[in-house]
Amino acid sequence: MGFFGKIFTWWNGATVTTLLNSAMTGEKVGTDAQGNTYYRAKKPYPKGHPFAGRERRWVIYNGANDASRVPAEWHGWLHGSFDGVPESNLPPPRIWEADYTPNPTGTPNAHRPHKGLKDGAYEAWSPDA
Repeated sequence: MGFFGKIFTWWNGATVTTLLNSAMTGEKVGTDAQGNTYYRAKKPYPKGHPFAGRERRWVIYNGANDASRVPAEWHGWLHGSFDGVPESNLPPPRIWEADYTPNPTGTPNAHRPHKGLKDGAYEAWSPDA
């Protein structure tokens, strides 16, 4: 992605402003298995702000901005469910827990409920009919 893409598009990764904000006012807290980096602000929100006294937290994605790529433990930390970083609050992993898989919506791997039916056995709804 070119320089102008970084300035003007938020959906292709962190913008220049977010990267500068992270470097200047943020403190790196950790990274997850996918390489996403998590930050917290060095100072809480100021008096008069609707979130006064609360800590600002954010993520810089390693790749496309897709909220489904945030693991559950980091999601809880981002939303203030607990104060410590996830490594200090996690129980040991269970043997039945599956590894992360990205959201397949809009890809060839998306769920197709009638994929196994023979041709002609299913007629899709059409608003023009």
